Amino acid sequence: MRGAQNPAGAPSSVDDIHDVIRDEIITLRLMPGAKVSENELARRFNTSRTPVREALLRLVDEGLVEVWPQRGTLITPISLQAVRRARFVREAIEVAVFRKAAIEGLSAAVLAQLDAIMAEQDAAREDPVRFTEADDAFHRAFANGIAVGDIWTVLEREKAQFDRLRFLSLPNVTPVSVLIEQHEKMIAAVRARDPDAAEKAVRHHLSEVLKVTEQLSARYPDLIVNDI
Repeated sequence: MRGAQNPAGAPSSVDDIHDVIRDEIITLRLMPGAKVSENELARRFNTSRTPVREALLRLVDEGLVEVWPQRGTLITPISLQAVRRARFVREAIEVAVFRKAAIEGLSAAVLAQLDAIMAEQDAAREDPVRFTEADDAFHRAFANGIAVGDIWTVLEREKAQFDRLRFLSLPNVTPVSVLIEQHEKMIAAVRARDPDAAEKAVRHHLSEVLKVTEQLSARYPDLIVNDI
């Protein structure tokens, strides 16, 4: 998760506004189909409508917001086509990340960071927002730990729709304990310097959400569009 609202009285930048709204969309505090108002957002962020409009246009480009002439600005439904595309991109990148980490190893500092993240995930079992933040931190630590540039920025942009479906699945459809166990296997494979086992663990982990798309679509037909 990214972004934090500026202190009261301090005007917010386009980046601030974008990050806060994006976070609220991904964590379903802004639900698919919800209407958003430029005027209300401008008051909330203590700014003019111009930076709000720019932030919303970024979200349109990311497929999270849509603008209709007669209906206004709405949060998009979760697109299963976009989820599958995001999963494809994530798998291609993260398989390479985890194989490299297993082949070359990670520093003691990164491994210690991962241990702390796993402890945080365990403590956040009953808090979907906190757990999702720790889940992001886990994948970000690996992406940054292999030291080949800012891979996480690419992943973060691509996985927004994937993240919304993932958040919707927690904890009733996808048990948190399953995700924690999968993370433990991914770390174990990297520690064992076994790239094939790391790749297998990553592919299995990223397929978890897709296993429950049919169930989620049936349960939340107003939130998910089956556009595959």
